[in-house]
Amino acid sequence: MSISKKTLLIILAFFAIYVIWGSTYLLNKVAVTELPPFFLASIRFFIASILIFIIAKILKIDLSITSKQLKNTVIAGFLFLTFGNGVVVWALKYVDSGFAALEISAQPLVVLILMRILHGKKISLMSYIGVVLGFVGIFLLTSQKEIISQEGQVVGMVTIFACMISWAYASIFVGKADLPSNHFVNTGYQMFTGSIMLGIISLVLNEPWSLPSQWSDPVQWSMLGLILFGSIIAFTAFNYLLKTVSPEQVATSTYVNPIIALILGWWVLNEYISLQSIVAAIILLTGVYFINSKRKFRPRAQGR
Repeated sequence: MSISKKTLLIILAFFAIYVIWGSTYLLNKVAVTELPPFFLASIRFFIASILIFIIAKILKIDLSITSKQLKNTVIAGFLFLTFGNGVVVWALKYVDSGFAALEISAQPLVVLILMRILHGKKISLMSYIGVVLGFVGIFLLTSQKEIISQEGQVVGMVTIFACMISWAYASIFVGKADLPSNHFVNTGYQMFTGSIMLGIISLVLNEPWSLPSQWSDPVQWSMLGLILFGSIIAFTAFNYLLKTVSPEQVATSTYVNPIIALILGWWVLNEYISLQSIVAAIILLTGVYFINSKRKFRPRAQGR
C-alpha cells in the first residue's frame, strides 16, 4: 500500500513539530554551556531571518511591510523571542532542559488565565479541571527538594514562568494585531527585529562575542540545528499543518515536546529524572489536554 505525497508530507511535518521542537531545549542547553545566552539567541534568529528572506525572495514572495505592521512585529519579536526565548536560554544555565520543557508545557494554562483576565473569556468546566491539574503538576514539579536546593534553580524556574507569561500575552496580541499576511514573512520580520534587540541586550550586558570558528564542534552543530531545523523547518511545518489538518491535531505537540526533551536530556546530557517529575509530568500534561479539549460534560440520560 503506497503512501500519497500529501500523507508523507503530513507525517514529516508532525515529526518536525514533535521531535525538532522537542530537541531545541537540548540544543540550547548544549550551546549555552559555551556561548552567552543573549548572544546565542541573537545570532540564531538573525541568521534564520536572513535565510527566510532569501528563501522568500527566491520563491518571489512579497516582503513589503507597512509601518504599523513593522511596529507590531517589533512588539511580537520582543515578547516571543527577545524576552520569551532569550531569557529561557539564559535560564537553561541553571535548569535542566527537560525540566524547562515540562514547565513551559503549562503555556495553555497561562493563556487561558490571561484571556479570562484581559478579555473576560468564560472558562469551561473542562478547562477549570485542566487549570487545577496544571497547578498541581507545576507544584509537584517545582517543589522537589533536590531541585530547590540547587544553586540558581529557583531563579531559573521563576524566570521561565515570566517568559511563559510573555509568550502567552504575545499569542493573544498576535491574534488581533495587523501583521504581514504571509506567515513565513511574518516570522522572518519577528526573528529579525527580535535578534536586533537580543544583540543590543548582549552588548549592554557586555557579553563576549565570538566567531563560529571559535566554537567547539558540539556548539557549532547545535547552532546549525537551531537555525535550520528549530527556526525554519519546524515553523514552516507548523504553518503547513495548520492549513492541512485540524488545530487540535497540531496542538498535540504541546504534549509530545516535553517528553522528547526529557528523554534527550536524560540520554545525551545524563539529566536526572525523578519519580516525582514523572508524576508531575503526567498530571501537568493531562491538565493541558483538558484545557485544549473541546469536549463538554453532558448529563447521562436516566435509565441507561
